[in-house]
Amino acid sequence: MSAAASARSILTGMHEVMASRMHAQGKLDRVAEIVSESLDSEVCSIYLLREGQLELFATKGLNQSAVHVTRMAIGEGLTGTIAEKSEMLNLAEARSHPDFLYRPETGEEKFHSFAGVPIVYRERVVGVLCVQHVEPRRYEDVEIEALQTTAMVLSELIAHNELIDEEEALALGRYGTEPELVSGLTLVKGLAFGNAVFHQPRVEIGQVVAEDTEAERQRVYRAFDRMREQIDAMTVQVEFGKGGEHEEVLETYKMFAYDEGWSRRINEAIDSGLTAEAAIERVQQRTRMRMREIDDPLLADRMHDLEDLSNRLLRIVSGQIGTAATQGLRRDSILISRNLGPAELLEYDRRRLKGVVLEEGSLTSHVVIVARAMGIPVLGRVGGLRGRIREGEELLLDADQGVVTLRPAAPMIDAFAARTAKSREKRAAYAELRDVEPFTRCGTRIVVMMNAGLRDDMSSLQLTGADGVGLFRTEFQFLVSASLPQRERQTRLYRDVLDIAGSKPVVFRTLDIGGDKMVPYLRSDGGPREENPAMGWRALRLALEREGLLKVQARALLEAAAGRELNVMFPMVSEPWEFDAAKDVFEAQLAFLKSRKKQLPDAVRYGAMLEVPALAEVLDQLAPRLSFLSIGTNDLTQFLFAADRADPRLAGRYDWLNASILRFIQRIVGSLIGYDVRLSVCGEMGGRRLEALALLGLGITRLSITPAAVGPIKELIRKVDLNELKPAMQAWLASPPESMRDELTRWASERDIDIE
Repeated sequence: MSAAASARSILTGMHEVMASRMHAQGKLDRVAEIVSESLDSEVCSIYLLREGQLELFATKGLNQSAVHVTRMAIGEGLTGTIAEKSEMLNLAEARSHPDFLYRPETGEEKFHSFAGVPIVYRERVVGVLCVQHVEPRRYEDVEIEALQTTAMVLSELIAHNELIDEEEALALGRYGTEPELVSGLTLVKGLAFGNAVFHQPRVEIGQVVAEDTEAERQRVYRAFDRMREQIDAMTVQVEFGKGGEHEEVLETYKMFAYDEGWSRRINEAIDSGLTAEAAIERVQQRTRMRMREIDDPLLADRMHDLEDLSNRLLRIVSGQIGTAATQGLRRDSILISRNLGPAELLEYDRRRLKGVVLEEGSLTSHVVIVARAMGIPVLGRVGGLRGRIREGEELLLDADQGVVTLRPAAPMIDAFAARTAKSREKRAAYAELRDVEPFTRCGTRIVVMMNAGLRDDMSSLQLTGADGVGLFRTEFQFLVSASLPQRERQTRLYRDVLDIAGSKPVVFRTLDIGGDKMVPYLRSDGGPREENPAMGWRALRLALEREGLLKVQARALLEAAAGRELNVMFPMVSEPWEFDAAKDVFEAQLAFLKSRKKQLPDAVRYGAMLEVPALAEVLDQLAPRLSFLSIGTNDLTQFLFAADRADPRLAGRYDWLNASILRFIQRIVGSLIGYDVRLSVCGEMGGRRLEALALLGLGITRLSITPAAVGPIKELIRKVDLNELKPAMQAWLASPPESMRDELTRWASERDIDIE
């Protein structure tokens, strides 16, 4: 029997039960019988959340004396685990699961197989629906889907019969009254103060079981047409101009709106007997469950796009159209959402929208690309926020530090306002340095460049007065695309970047993708799952294997730089032959263009990223072939210490001012003496004032940092005398103090150099 047929059989019986004048307990007893019979299962049990515990409310197959007697805490036993994690369990042998808990009063000892699904009401688990069987077997997918559909209908039956405490369902605890600091993941930096606004008012589904299946199908078709019209209109009304990465994001988003597989799944749910609204919600629940199982952040982001569209479709079909955006923001607001699609963010009034806090979200998500272009700070991974605050409460968003303050007290608001004002003052002071060249007090010119990855980032070049772009991450264009960007599109991006830069240099880093930045269209078939993707098949390793990929990028870069200077940098070079092989690809494309009488770049300079420590041991071999070398401190640090920088347990363990790192950089500086190689440092280390001070003391004279750090680092440079700093650094590294950070801080303080 198909999933739709199984569900239809159950829903037909449930429809009769819900329409009957039977009391609530009798309805639940009858539902347990219907599910048991339809799935040919010997046990069906319904547990409901009551006073913080799961209570056995109805059963077919277990001892009736256990009803209203058997109770389990959230997280206790298999049933409690389902409720705690809001995830399905399907076990051939229940006792083999580590969370199995035997309750003798139920008489369940003879049953081996077990399957259960959460009963969810208004995004909160309010119960669990379970089935069991004597013979050990895993339940079929069609049976699980039928259970999930049943649980959805059950949630409405339970709520309408007041079998759950709605306040308890929405939040097991009460809203707090005291200030609370909640940490998250910084997605877009910035400070913001405003009132909490929930992005998505709940769409109430009044009827779950369909009266007329064909009528429901037509309602969905009409809703799809209207949703697609909205998305089409939005893609031509974006205000950032033509050709930005945000445009590619919206094109990917549009692709999902026209996805036939999605509409087919909703149709199948309607076939099972659900209304249009319930069918969309059913497919959306399935999407959420899949998202929990996805390790790949890029695929997860695409699932978030699909959920965003599901929310839009649900509002259209229900007639409950409107997010907080369409209702209008009446005051400065911080938007709260589980996740957010790029199209929905664009609907908000930018004058009132001050910040965004997401319960999910990731650094590579599409909404981050658009938020950065809009200049809106975003904090992600702040779980369960909607259950902890009321709409309209004041919030302090500090996306620089990765925290949001709930219910701030008046002194906290005053301090935040003072900090915001001070930040504005500092930015104004740094802006005055835009056209000032950064010379040290002893007269050494330090080159301060910026990192970029989007066309929209390039506006910061003029705003900050950076000397150029020391690192342009070309992979961003690939990360936001649904398919491999064609050569013409790559060429257009690179040419635009060079046009904006004008006479200032731009260093293009070739594709650093793969490992933890894999995209679906470049996924290798059948390859083993990488246990440590940061040290896996990524960057130049992947590009040399898929030479066609590097050839296309080489051609695009060479054509874009026609009549200009081109600086190309290869990432994650481990051995000299890798650099040579990558350079050969570019030289071959250069020869091809020359043979076709195409205009060529005036000069092509090749460089490498030093991220893999092994490369430092063979610099004497590689240096004669290099025009420039850039030390990538982010990856270098994790490789030196064998410490995954994405692991929060290790994130703060290894200090950039550790003697090991500083001595390593000192050795690189020394090994390049006598070679005509420009040495720079790119990464977060160079953008922090105290760390930048250490780098200057090591002899580093070129930095490539985030645009926001350019002004502060320029200001720092003008206060430093290298004739004092360098000898001090040499002494400290010869005999490292207990804390290099403390020594540098003391040294700076004595010279009135602010290192914050």
